[in-house]
Amino acid sequence: MDTITHTLFGMTIYGAVDKRQDDKKTKIAMFVSAVGASQIPDSDVISSLWDTEGMYQMWHRGITHSLFMVPIWALLFFLLSIWFLKRKDWRFLWVPLIAVFIHNTADLFNAWGTGYLEPFSSIRVTFGTIPIVDFVIWTIIAIAFFARKLWNKERHLLYRLVWILIIAHVALQTSQGYVLYKQYEDKYEQVALSASFLPWHFSVIGKNEHTVEIFDDALFTSPKLQYTLKSADEADLDTLFTEVPEAKTLYEWSPFVVIVDDKERLGIYDPRFYRNGQSFLFEYIEKQ
Repeated sequence: MDTITHTLFGMTIYGAVDKRQDDKKTKIAMFVSAVGASQIPDSDVISSLWDTEGMYQMWHRGITHSLFMVPIWALLFFLLSIWFLKRKDWRFLWVPLIAVFIHNTADLFNAWGTGYLEPFSSIRVTFGTIPIVDFVIWTIIAIAFFARKLWNKERHLLYRLVWILIIAHVALQTSQGYVLYKQYEDKYEQVALSASFLPWHFSVIGKNEHTVEIFDDALFTSPKLQYTLKSADEADLDTLFTEVPEAKTLYEWSPFVVIVDDKERLGIYDPRFYRNGQSFLFEYIEKQ
């Protein structure tokens, strides 16, 4: 998910905590813990500063987004809270634990995926059923925020309801994506999903041999073929990988790629991000 969504997640986690007996200092610490823990996995962006081998695509959303890093990040925030508050409050362990878990798990559902099982597996886990910016989630949170004055029960119960609605939305959309995926699975050798910004709509990308087809589809509508792409799978990519290390990283990172080998360029791109005649994840070299 994007930075704004993760920030909103942190604020909603903070809102769901019962703070009726807390003083101002504790509330400030709780807010920083909830929002900070919701952002901390993305601290891996600094790895781009020392990336000289084109590995950033793998490093970003890599080990910092691992399921096994969740308790480590939570413990860090817990220790910081002890230092700041000069006392133990176990909420400062489980709130960051929940926040980091939500961050790492939520990122599984969009097309970018994460290294959820690192360091034990380098597999990039991605479902592609939720867009990186989900306006349904934003809308649910916004309605709760503006309706909070009308809520006649305890405020934290309102934000717990928000989480129930978000989980229901993710479950509903993901189940629809799964059904669509299974429908295409028998038709193509390889299939990938990329959720549209329009709720319940998906780009379904299927590959058979050298042909990649991209459909706009939803469970309750007829599929629309958007693009048919040809991949030069027989091309030798050694030169490309040597001159552009990012291309090798992209090749390993993507579920499958389209290979371009024409008179002008040799390159590869991820078809999940193909829009208006090009993919913004495209690595290539110009031919002499």
